[in-house]
Amino acid sequence: MRKYEFLFFDLDNTLWDFSANSREALKQTLEKLGLYSRLNSFDAFFKYYEEINESLWAEYRAKKINKQTLIVERFSRSLEAFEIDGQDWEGINRLYLELMALQTRLFPGTRETLAYLKKKGYQMHIITNGFYEVQHAKLINCGLTDFFSKVFISEEIKTTKPHREIFEHALKSTNAKKQKSIMIGDSWETDIEGAMAFGMDQVMNLNNGDNKIPETIKTSLSLVDSMFLTSRQHTKTFFINEIRGLASIL
Repeated sequence: MRKYEFLFFDLDNTLWDFSANSREALKQTLEKLGLYSRLNSFDAFFKYYEEINESLWAEYRAKKINKQTLIVERFSRSLEAFEIDGQDWEGINRLYLELMALQTRLFPGTRETLAYLKKKGYQMHIITNGFYEVQHAKLINCGLTDFFSKVFISEEIKTTKPHREIFEHALKSTNAKKQKSIMIGDSWETDIEGAMAFGMDQVMNLNNGDNKIPETIKTSLSLVDSMFLTSRQHTKTFFINEIRGLASIL
């Protein structure tokens, strides 16, 4: 009898290549608005934008700022740093999200792995931090909707990972048993620690080293020479280098 029956996936940077897709969508946005040519270096701008965006998302997850502040300041602060001001920041965000939803780059092996798991009879769902106007569209445009029974988006649930309420809502809505469920994600803070605190096992997708884990965890893994650890909360954390690695766990 297998251990898990219910698989809860993160979307961005777990299945859908957020970094690559975000970069392309932002480039297209600035080109359409005639702002791309005003940047000396798009690479430098995008790096700065990513830092601003992540810091704002951290504040949003901690409920220190609202959505309006996030969508305005991520563009106002990053573009003003490159001497572009006086723009319709909400309009930029709106176009950016529209173009984001059209990007379809997935991590290698995503469709094949999901097809394999679906054939095995697993019940699969999405738990994602994001805005409702773009997350559903991403799944549709990438052709992933048929793999998942339910999609739980933080904005619709009114709480974000790592808060336990979003995990509670997802499991109750799917009639899933905690001991039969596992969370698969790329973020140690939101996906792994969130599910761990909730009492659910997890899979950390390392994306071949691009996704970071705490040094203490990294050291523990090397000491025990294992691809999983058991936490103080008595949950198990598996580590895979890419999404295809799920086949060896499930």
